Amino acid sequence: MPPRSNRERTLQLARRARGVTPRELTEQGIHRQVLTRLVEQGQIERIARGVYRLPEQPVSENHGLALAAAAVPQGVICLLSALQYHGIGTQLPSEVWLALDRRAWRPKLAYPPLRIFRYTGEALTAGAQTHRIEGRLVKIYGPAKTVADCFKYRNKIGLDVAMEALREGWRARRFTMDELDRYAAICRVQKVMRPYLEALSA
Repeated sequence: MPPRSNRERTLQLARRARGVTPRELTEQGIHRQVLTRLVEQGQIERIARGVYRLPEQPVSENHGLALAAAAVPQGVICLLSALQYHGIGTQLPSEVWLALDRRAWRPKLAYPPLRIFRYTGEALTAGAQTHRIEGRLVKIYGPAKTVADCFKYRNKIGLDVAMEALREGWRARRFTMDELDRYAAICRVQKVMRPYLEALSA
């Protein structure tokens, strides 16, 4: 069986992950010129800076998260975007909320629009889970870490949003009291969260 051409390999990568980035092609030893030709031929379309997909491919409700992960692989989906992914609360953010290391470069992305939050140390790494969305591995904070983050950033998102996330997540049994306490300590919001946790367990 003859080896597949770079054109075929590019189309297969785009099909499997519902999109492909120039960086991913470079990692596979495929020159970016192949991607340019496929775009000119109408076989692949550019949907955002550095993100391409097959024109006929369907997209999921979490398409923006997959695109953000492709463009900014070191980021972690956080706060309102993480709540929406986990089905906790009523928030429907128009941007992808993304945690980045304090020293990381700020990505320039036309789509999806990003809202960047700077994290450091264990607050960045703890509680990050990996989920597969549209064939891509996407890092998203788990429910308990997301709730603790909501209390940490309550002045930006509103205390009512943090309380709703805590209440709804607890009701749906998405986390334990021990998990909440652990992430509250990491996010340094134990004192802030304590009265709300005591009310839940009363």
